[in-house]
Amino acid sequence: MPTLLVTRPLDGVVQLTLNRPERLNALDAELVGALHAELDRIRTDRACRVVVLTGAGRAFCAGLDLQGYDDGRSSDADPISVLDRQREIAALTEKIHLLPQPVVAAVNGPAAGGGLALVCAADVRIAAEGAIFKVSFITAGYSACDIGVSWLLPRIVGAGNAHELMLTGRRFDAEEAHRIGLVVRVAGAEELLDAALATAGQILGNGPIQVELTKQGMWLALEMPSLRAGIELENRQQVITALTRDQKEATAAFLEKRTPTYERR
Repeated sequence: MPTLLVTRPLDGVVQLTLNRPERLNALDAELVGALHAELDRIRTDRACRVVVLTGAGRAFCAGLDLQGYDDGRSSDADPISVLDRQREIAALTEKIHLLPQPVVAAVNGPAAGGGLALVCAADVRIAAEGAIFKVSFITAGYSACDIGVSWLLPRIVGAGNAHELMLTGRRFDAEEAHRIGLVVRVAGAEELLDAALATAGQILGNGPIQVELTKQGMWLALEMPSLRAGIELENRQQVITALTRDQKEATAAFLEKRTPTYERR
């Protein structure tokens, strides 16, 4: 079986399912390579408007496979080789972050270490009731600052919450993840994918370029030094979207009480 399952549960939606259930979907070289290849393909796939990311079996992703990454390099390889591996894994976070399509993480079970990083990189996060989260890096003997978590987690849950979770490396459940804002809702295990697809369907109800620019603008705003800089970016986004055919179609559909048909133009 492939380590990454790619399906299309709805028109406009690509579902990526991490598929190493016997290893709790831990990241090895094959799975990391498959994710890179599919994210590269999705980036230019105009038929894909939303990505749903989840795991097979009882886990979302247990992080790096500590029993063997299997990329042909030993753990005591030269530092440049180890850095190459580190960059390859960490680039997944940035690649998800920079996709034009929103990514909905359906966290079906444990998400630890690199798995938590994938969750943080998503734009919308929904968890099953039994999901468990853990920074993990620090309890495995590494810095807790890894795979983008030191940048993403404080911006999602606030610096105070992030610092405590990263310094202790403790586990926390879906209820706490919801309380601190890591996930937007908690669903029963059987309802999780339906909840994720319902969110994807709501996103599909908006214009493609409008969604792309909104995702881009929201993340860029977190890096801006001032309100003025944020507003200036918003001004440009508003002018661009106002001049699209899809904006006129959205207005017409609203007035005519019908479903809009978008062209990404």
